[in-house]
Amino acid sequence: MSELTKLTIAEARDAMRNGDTTSAEITDACLSAIDGAGALGAFVHHTPEIAAEQAKAADARIKAGDAPDMCGIPLGIKDLFCTKGVPSQAASGILEGFKPEYESTVTTQLFDAGAVMLGKLNMDEFAMGSSNETSVYGNAVNPWRRGNDEAALTPGGSSGGSASAVAADLCLAATGTDTGGSIRQPAAFVGITGMKPTYGRVSRWGIVAFASSLDQAGPMTKDVRDAAIMLRAMCGHDAKDSTSADLPVPDFEGALTGDIKGKTIGIPKEYRMDGMPEEIEKLWADGTAMLKDAGAKIVDITLPHTKYALPAYYVIAPAEASSNLARYDGVRFGHRAKLAQGDGITQMYEKTRAEGFGAEVQRRVMVGTYVLSAGFYDAYYNRARKVRTLIKRDFETVFADGVDAILTPATPSAAFPLGENFDPIQMYLNDVFTVTVNLAGLPGIAVPAGLDKQGLPLGLQLIGRPWEEADLLNIAYSLEQSAGFVAKPAKWW
Repeated sequence: MSELTKLTIAEARDAMRNGDTTSAEITDACLSAIDGAGALGAFVHHTPEIAAEQAKAADARIKAGDAPDMCGIPLGIKDLFCTKGVPSQAASGILEGFKPEYESTVTTQLFDAGAVMLGKLNMDEFAMGSSNETSVYGNAVNPWRRGNDEAALTPGGSSGGSASAVAADLCLAATGTDTGGSIRQPAAFVGITGMKPTYGRVSRWGIVAFASSLDQAGPMTKDVRDAAIMLRAMCGHDAKDSTSADLPVPDFEGALTGDIKGKTIGIPKEYRMDGMPEEIEKLWADGTAMLKDAGAKIVDITLPHTKYALPAYYVIAPAEASSNLARYDGVRFGHRAKLAQGDGITQMYEKTRAEGFGAEVQRRVMVGTYVLSAGFYDAYYNRARKVRTLIKRDFETVFADGVDAILTPATPSAAFPLGENFDPIQMYLNDVFTVTVNLAGLPGIAVPAGLDKQGLPLGLQLIGRPWEEADLLNIAYSLEQSAGFVAKPAKWW
C-alpha cells in the first residue's frame, strides 16, 4: 500500500483511469502514512472523514468517464486556506477555534475538480517565517537528515508543513502560499518542485492575508508535470478578488515539450553574493550548462536594484501585515483574552493581541505600524514602494531585451538545523533570492537539482515573464530532465 503514496499526480491519474487503483485506495494509503508520521509535525488538523467521502465521489466520477485531471488526487492544504467547517488557524493562537463558514476559492476549485483533502498542514504563524518555527502547533520537521547526523532540520517556511508532507510521501501534492519565497524556499530545502504563479493568476479570496500585494498561492508537488497539472486547477478569474486577472488559463501540462532550443536564459550578476557556499555556486553553474546543452542561449544580465530588495520587502510586507492583522481583536472571532474587573475595550484589544500573536508576528506588526506612522510614512513606506517600482522595471528591461527566463539559486544554503537561527536578520536573509520575484509580481519556480556534500537537496530557481507560466514550466521541465534528481529522504520517522 505504501507504494501508492509515492505516486505522482500524473501517475495516479493514469492508474485510476486505467482501473489499476482507486482514489479510495490511494487516500487510505496516505492516511496511514500520515498516522505514522507524527514526528514530522506536518499535518495539524486531520480530516479522514472528508477525505473518504471525497475519494468515494471521485471514484464514481472517474468511473463515469468525465473526471478532470485532479480528480481523486489526495492533497494536503496549508492552514492558511479557509476550509468550510474545518479549523483554519494560520498556525496562530489568535485564531484558535475558528472554523470558517466558507471555502477559499482555491480549495473550492480543487474540490470541484475532484481533489481529496487529507487535512491541514503546518506553517509559520500567519506565513511569517522561513523555518516553520513560529507555528503555534510546534515545528514542522524536514524528512531529510545530514548523513548520520540525527539533528532535526527545518523544512523551510512558511509552507514548511506542505514541503515536509510532499517530500515524505504523506500526500501526492499540497497547496502553498508565497509572499517572499514561502513556496520556493521550502521546496528547495526538501527536494520537491514549488511554483509561485504571476501575481493575480490565482485568487487570494479565502486565504488568510499576510501582505496583500505580495501573497500568491501555488502548487507544491513531486515534479514539474504535477505542478503544471495542479496549477491549472488552481487558476482562473475570480470576481471576489479585485486583483484576480481575467485571462484564459492555458493547458500547462500540454506545454511540457522539453524543447527549449532558441530560448534565452539570463544569469544575473547581482545574485553572486559574497560568502555564497561553493556548492550553491557549482549548482548554479551546472544548471546553466544543462540549459545551454539543451539548446538555450545563455546571457549575462544585470538587475541593478536587487541589493535593495530585502530592505524594501521588509518595509512593505510588515506594513501590509500590520494593516491586515488589525482585524484580530477578540471581538468577532478567534481568541479573546480573559479580562479583569474594570478592563475596557482597549485592555481587551491589548491583552488579546499580546496573548494571541507569537513573537515574530508581534515584531512584524510593530515594524509595520512604525513605518506607516505619520512621521515615517514617506521616509520608509513610500520610499520602499518607489524601490519596488525600480526592481520591477529592472525585470521589464531584461525581458524587453529578449530574455525568456532567469536562472538563479533558490536558497543561499541547504536546510539548517531547527533552533539554530535565532537572529531575525539572519533568518530574513534566507529570502535573498526569492523576494524580488514577489516585489515584481513575476512567476517563479524552484526545481531540485542536486545534493550537497552532506546529502541534502539543493534547488535552482527559474523566474519567468508575467503570465507566461506555460513557457516557464517548460524550461523548468527541461532543467528537471537534465538534472535527473530522484533522491528521496531515508525514512526515520
